[in-house]
Amino acid sequence: MRRGITAAAIAGVLALTATACGGDTGGGGDSSGKKAAEDPQSVSGSITWWDTSNEAEGPTYDKLIAAFQDEYPKIKVNRTSVSFDQAEQKFKTAAQSGKGAPDVIRTDVGWSAGFANLGYLQPLDGTPALDGVDDFLPGPLSTAKWKDETVGVPQVTDTLGLLYNKKIFKEAGIAKPPATWDEFVATAKTVKKKTGVAGTQLNPEGYFSLPFLYGEGGDMLDVDGKKITVNSPEGVKGMETALELVRSDVALKPATTDGYVAAQTSFKDGEVAMIVNGPWSVSDAYAGKAFKDKDNLGIADVPAGSTGKAGAPIGGHNYSVYRGSKNKDASYLFVKFMSSAKSQELTAKEINTLPTRKSAYTAEVTADPAKKAFQQSLSIARTRPVIPGVGDLFVAFDQHYVKILRGDVSPKDGLDALAKEWNDKLLKDYATG
Repeated sequence: MRRGITAAAIAGVLALTATACGGDTGGGGDSSGKKAAEDPQSVSGSITWWDTSNEAEGPTYDKLIAAFQDEYPKIKVNRTSVSFDQAEQKFKTAAQSGKGAPDVIRTDVGWSAGFANLGYLQPLDGTPALDGVDDFLPGPLSTAKWKDETVGVPQVTDTLGLLYNKKIFKEAGIAKPPATWDEFVATAKTVKKKTGVAGTQLNPEGYFSLPFLYGEGGDMLDVDGKKITVNSPEGVKGMETALELVRSDVALKPATTDGYVAAQTSFKDGEVAMIVNGPWSVSDAYAGKAFKDKDNLGIADVPAGSTGKAGAPIGGHNYSVYRGSKNKDASYLFVKFMSSAKSQELTAKEINTLPTRKSAYTAEVTADPAKKAFQQSLSIARTRPVIPGVGDLFVAFDQHYVKILRGDVSPKDGLDALAKEWNDKLLKDYATG
């Protein structure tokens, strides 16, 4: 974790602050959003939106932009598609220099704290961008907070669930999905014995280990207490459960290269009966031979650990406004429109996103069994640590989790090494257990 802002970053903040103090096109220097709230049709000018979604989703967002411009004919929106894996650093570079940053950016929930800590995001409390705040699901909204300010508006959300092959379950005589990890292991053994199909295959990424940790009452960090807790006894017990699955003869060994793709391919081809994955994977699963009949895909909450509680991480994206934007009023109106229940309902139906507004879960949206199931899974989802640079934590997490699953180190030694690396390189002001 950064102890403070670097000299270069401070210079960048000063540069963008100077930019923000200038007159906004159609909005003046006022960042309160008063004009957008009181006389939205008078707001004019152009804004740029960096869209980090995948290419296939572009036509739906173009449709929404066209509808926005019909409603606000004096505002021009320039949608720029930016590669997700390059967007975080590209935005930091542009914001630091004060040149080339967009007015609005689609941010991963893990980026918000870092951007806000550097002073690059406009607080949105009290502006039209955060219209109908009580309608947002608490979990996704919590990902957009930084130091008691709201620096983003939840666009889409996601979490992890247990996906399973109903046909294989039926052949094995299994009536319902497992509710605990112990039941998960027992189910995998029954599937293997009765059908010859492997029970599961784990994704060896740290993010996908979190349901094991949460199920034992563990977590990555205690942010308020400034303590690294990933290697707590609860965390170690969670990792032992994951390792038990790998060492069993009822699971395919996790691939240590492209592990996500390997596990997903095994599932959609019918080579494993269960997998832990998110709503983004559903369309891909339907493309596999095992789920040409969409009704064959079952979705349930991730299993609970020995505590009796289950939990999965919250993911997703937010809309954020650049603090140096010269047209904040137009930016607020754009974010308000794009995050409205009507817009979220459209994207849910067209590109299978999971809404962040309660009112967007209409009868038509929840008629889709996958969306209905993941909506339920959100009720047990947990926010990952909201700190700057949280993505860097997972880079190290992935490396150590792979070593644990390969049997190179014990769960305790692996998590102790992970905690030490976080403390040495990223979280110097955190205590370790």
